[in-house]
Amino acid sequence: MNPSAKPNRPLFDLDLLRALVAVADCGSFTSASARLHSTQSTVSQKIRRLEEMAGHRLLERGNRDVRPTDSGETLLGFARRMLAFNDETLDALSGAALAMTVRLGVPDDFAAGRTVDLLAAFSRKHPHVKLEVTTGLSRDLGASYDRGELDLVLLKQKRHSREAVARWPETLRWIDSAKHPAFDADPLPLVAFPLRGLYRDEMIRVAEGLGRGWRISFTSSSLSGIQSAVAGGLGISLLPARAVTSDHLVLTRKKGLPTIDTMDVALLHRPAADRMVKELAEELRRMLERERK
Repeated sequence: MNPSAKPNRPLFDLDLLRALVAVADCGSFTSASARLHSTQSTVSQKIRRLEEMAGHRLLERGNRDVRPTDSGETLLGFARRMLAFNDETLDALSGAALAMTVRLGVPDDFAAGRTVDLLAAFSRKHPHVKLEVTTGLSRDLGASYDRGELDLVLLKQKRHSREAVARWPETLRWIDSAKHPAFDADPLPLVAFPLRGLYRDEMIRVAEGLGRGWRISFTSSSLSGIQSAVAGGLGISLLPARAVTSDHLVLTRKKGLPTIDTMDVALLHRPAADRMVKELAEELRRMLERERK
């Protein structure tokens, strides 16, 4: 007998399945409720109803996040297909092309060159996928990811500070102006990202370790702003090697400046991310691996 002809089989509610996917993608009920424009208690009730229907526990609530159980992973695969088929049906009836969105966050110094070429190639390969790319400070990208506002993020962080799909050590350089060096100024002028910005604490710690007086001479949340300020002679800074330009002078250990090797470049997505998110993550991983050879 055809299973679809059995009249008493329960039917999964797409609204409940959407709640499961949101919690799995966000890793928390709080972020999922924000994404669904609902309350946390309502989302929890939907998951309980779905677990009752499935006859299995679908989510494990850990100390820091929520992860799908084995049964949850199985249902997630079907849930994504059912939701996608529902959207495809609606789009077909409305005459619209099926589309999905991948929300990517990258730091400013990755938002050009090979990264843009990679994203353009990905879009040509998957014309039904809409890319939404956000650039900015790693601390802001990390916060957006934690709130469930980004699906995939490339960011810089203190080494091993959070779990990642892939990570690489970040090579940093002390830089000064090639035309108007500021290293010998007293107090030592520092060009830095805002409070809690990357590299700021390292610069201050090193300056104090050298016994130098120091001051923050220029602050910017923009990488290009930091680069221009150093080039113009407003102070020294600490930046990724890829951000050094011909207008900069790289300061070496002869100046008493130590190598800073406490930072990582990390690629993050959630375990239950959509296959398009995982495919884009793999493309980014391969690109970064090639750049480091």
